[in-house]
Amino acid sequence: MPTITGKQYIERIDKLKTEVWIDGERVIGNISEHPAFKGVMKSQAALYDLQHDDSLKEMMTYPSPSTGELVGMSYFQPKTKKDLVKRRKMIQQWAKSTNGLMGRSPDYMNTTLMALASSSELLRGKKNCFPEHLLAFYEYAREQDLSMTHTFIDPQVNRTQFYFEKNSEPIVAKIVERNAEGIVVKGAKLLATQGGITDEILVLSAGGILDEESGFAFSIPSNSKGLKFICRESFVGGDSAFNYPLSSRFEEMDSIVVFDNVLVPWERVFYYDNSAIANSFQITSSFQAFALHQVVSRQIVKTEFILGIAESIINTINISEYKHVQEKVAEIIVGLETMKALVIKSEVEAKLDEWGGMRPDSTTLLVGINIFPRIYPRFTEIIQLLGASGLMTVPTELAFQSSIRKDLDLYLQSRGENAEERVKLFRLAWDLTMSPFGTRQTLYERFFFGDPIRLSSQLYQSYNKEPYVERVKGILEAFSLK
Repeated sequence: MPTITGKQYIERIDKLKTEVWIDGERVIGNISEHPAFKGVMKSQAALYDLQHDDSLKEMMTYPSPSTGELVGMSYFQPKTKKDLVKRRKMIQQWAKSTNGLMGRSPDYMNTTLMALASSSELLRGKKNCFPEHLLAFYEYAREQDLSMTHTFIDPQVNRTQFYFEKNSEPIVAKIVERNAEGIVVKGAKLLATQGGITDEILVLSAGGILDEESGFAFSIPSNSKGLKFICRESFVGGDSAFNYPLSSRFEEMDSIVVFDNVLVPWERVFYYDNSAIANSFQITSSFQAFALHQVVSRQIVKTEFILGIAESIINTINISEYKHVQEKVAEIIVGLETMKALVIKSEVEAKLDEWGGMRPDSTTLLVGINIFPRIYPRFTEIIQLLGASGLMTVPTELAFQSSIRKDLDLYLQSRGENAEERVKLFRLAWDLTMSPFGTRQTLYERFFFGDPIRLSSQLYQSYNKEPYVERVKGILEAFSLK
């Protein structure tokens, strides 16, 4: 089938009846009608509808290599540098619809699967590896326009470097049986964002695997028997777009994924009982290059949104003449232009890999993902410093519909806006930087691609520093004692 519509996405997820728990209760009925999920599902549906916008079809879709029907550009395997630019434009078009606030918009996981599939030959001939299964699932996902989440983080039971479980019941998800039908998995994984509102869940072992039964990769439908998603508290403050302009639409739920003897059919197993592959595949494949290309492209759009909010606050309360204000906004501009330059550099310096795919430069993008977790918290602080007490004085929609409206109109007006418009702007800034939704956004960006210290270490170890060391040696040799 070709690209799906938003209506088809919602109908498909409702039909699954996935086991989702929130606040100690299982979600019964259509999950798209539940207060914690209906806003983000509508936003996700709107993204699928963009693929059917006649003015955007060329940007958002391409002809399937299998059927010739239009499929999502997020599944596209680039062969040239121009193809990389095509992918970035698609990513940023979707990101503009969510202001970059949905880290698990469909293009992220579609990109992940495309990247893993494009490197499937790394699995060829390896113990317990099935590259043909990975390729088949990629093609199936592309043709069905599947929505996906993923999970790879282990529960934080004991974070010492070398920890072996001694529990009779596994805590970390691992293989407990292998039979004619497939592998059986028991235990738990964190942190499936959008868990329960996607067709599939892709499960990968993270690096540092020591025991073979914990080294695996597979994908299964979200409603597989024995699979359940246990959600955190919802950060949707309410239905009102005035009160909660962002959380009411873009709150992506995070969940614990519990595998209660879940059977994974062999045709869905990509590899198993192979700690070496589990520890290396994500690094040696094109996953990092393409995933970071998507992430940095989205973060650029998010930074543009933050810059727009900052300047709107400045204009509304007339503080542009202050040098400290200009300095703060300049920080956002520097961050924005740095991220733009990095993603373009990654495309300019892209190279063909051994299988003919055009990979963006990983080192450049690794610089980007080292920068953003450090500057994003500062961006939210800048919004707070610019808004100051204005971020506290934000009456609700009901207040403006009450008898005190005249007081609000008088005392909350600004130079350029009436009270209602001013409060709308400040509630937007509050929801981005101070609400539970906003503070979750900050934590999310801090750790989006892993521990910032580990990312710094990876950059240090992978960056070619030798040419610069040799240059220093040359200078030192020229001034040797005689």
